[in-house]
Amino acid sequence: MASPILFFGLLAFIFIAALASDPSPLQDFCIADTNSQVLLNGLACKDPTLVEANDFSSSGLHIAGNTSNPAGFSVTSAQIPGLNTLGISLFRFDYAPWGVNSPHIHHRATEILTVLEGSLEVGFVTSTNHLITKVLQKGDVFVFPLGLIHYQRNVGKKSATAIAAASSQNPGFIPIAGAVFGSKPQIPSDVLVKAFQVDNNVVNYIRSKF
Repeated sequence: MASPILFFGLLAFIFIAALASDPSPLQDFCIADTNSQVLLNGLACKDPTLVEANDFSSSGLHIAGNTSNPAGFSVTSAQIPGLNTLGISLFRFDYAPWGVNSPHIHHRATEILTVLEGSLEVGFVTSTNHLITKVLQKGDVFVFPLGLIHYQRNVGKKSATAIAAASSQNPGFIPIAGAVFGSKPQIPSDVLVKAFQVDNNVVNYIRSKF
């Protein structure tokens, strides 16, 4: 007979795992009705009798995103109404040579990334401030755990492309630098001075970039 500690430990694990993703759907599907005025955790459902194959399909991810920006990075979301309430989303990432998807957090989702073209350096930081990083080549896959700071960087001389999926229909996106230095109203300067151990001029300079 298993010990009570093992039993309740397993029960706690199952409970935590259940809370770490979107709620399970209570029907076969819920096609997003973008015209609905109903407010809920997700989008209201389209009439099931009007559902068609196109509700479960998306096109356009073969088109490269525009990376002509300071980060040299672009993200394109797959717009699939049929993913509503199913707890998953899909994205295309494009990177110019040395382009960067800067450090950020998805506070509602784990992310899995597959490199389609090029070479990417990827990494995430654990809660003990340990950086786990790896250089990926075409066909390689990498996982970024839920809620941890992570990034990707193109380390090749050519453009790179990746496909990423997240375990939520709305993963959330918090860019670290933008959140800290671009918040409105601003985080008090003395807080940032002490947090980053720099003088106020440095804080103001970084803020000017956001």
